[in-house]
Amino acid sequence: MKANWSFPTSIRFGAGRINELADACATAGIRRPLFVTDGGLVDHQITAEALAVLEHIRLPVTVFSDVHPNPTGEDVERGLAAFHEGACDGVIAFGGGSTLDTGKSVAFMHGQNLPIWDFEDIGDFWMRADASVIAPIVAVPTTAGTGSEVGRAAVITHSATHEKKIIFHPKMLPAEVICDPALTLGLPPHLTTGAGMDALAHCVEAFCAPTFHPMADGIALEGMHLIARALPRAVHDGSDLEARAMMMAAASMGAVAFQKGLGAIHSLSHPIGALYGTHHGMTNAVFLPYVLAFNRSALGGKIDRMCTALGLDPGFERLMDGMLRLRADIGVPHTLAELGVDNAQAEWIAGRAVADPSTATNPVPLSAEAARRIFDAAMRGETEW
Repeated sequence: MKANWSFPTSIRFGAGRINELADACATAGIRRPLFVTDGGLVDHQITAEALAVLEHIRLPVTVFSDVHPNPTGEDVERGLAAFHEGACDGVIAFGGGSTLDTGKSVAFMHGQNLPIWDFEDIGDFWMRADASVIAPIVAVPTTAGTGSEVGRAAVITHSATHEKKIIFHPKMLPAEVICDPALTLGLPPHLTTGAGMDALAHCVEAFCAPTFHPMADGIALEGMHLIARALPRAVHDGSDLEARAMMMAAASMGAVAFQKGLGAIHSLSHPIGALYGTHHGMTNAVFLPYVLAFNRSALGGKIDRMCTALGLDPGFERLMDGMLRLRADIGVPHTLAELGVDNAQAEWIAGRAVADPSTATNPVPLSAEAARRIFDAAMRGETEW
């Protein structure tokens, strides 16, 4: 299961491809990389092996690992300081979605004169950036979930307002990607679950979005198909390299597909993650059935097409039952309360969800009242409306 893909960027896919990291840097034009990872990975064997590939050719590397699970603007600022201190000319983003988003944001913000929040994904805000100074990026995912390695945006938390902001620029798309499923073999079951369900949420929401984009629809359906086959295997047997490879492919596919749009799963998960620090993918996993129930009236024939992709008999009841069984099988909590979320900020969360950019392509228009209803259902565990 090795291949070179060019969709939407250059991807080196397959076990052992991490050994091509130095060549990927050369292709991207990086001679002094900032190696961005996180505190949990910085001393891990896979990180040492990746750095050894660079050391073999005596590439001067600066390592930065001060990244939160939900990355903040302060993380990006510290990364920028390390970038400048090391006289770096590019970024290697090595880790899960939080690390990839941080690394991409550091490369993007290098040389910019405006705060990162001025480049939020609103209208043409991205055109405020000086594209000529954005540093090149090599992305190396070590989880199979966010698909940030093939994305042109990053999700960064504004600590002062407890809001997750989507920062966008076309040149945030990494120049080179190494998708090596062997790097995910040591991922614990709960992180495999959270990351994998994030990929599933991307595929489901992209397919359900009302935007016309048949290419994204096809990718989303095949992503669902791969996830249904591979995610339980990867969770229950972390050494299953074939399952890990299918999940890594599906994660990239989900991120490619959601250029079509997302929806209320993400718009509700974003403020909760910013406020409570919950794992993004696991929060998406909790919301998935409740948002499906809310959107049911607008899904029409898409319901049976999703059932086919997931290996289920047709009908919304079969779709819902299949999602609930999958979640239970791999350890997804059934309610928000099980994630440590309470009702104290319910109205604020509903309001922020309506304002989130993901809301625009939800199949059913989302009001603050409707967002609160979904939140309450997810707190109580009620999947029927």
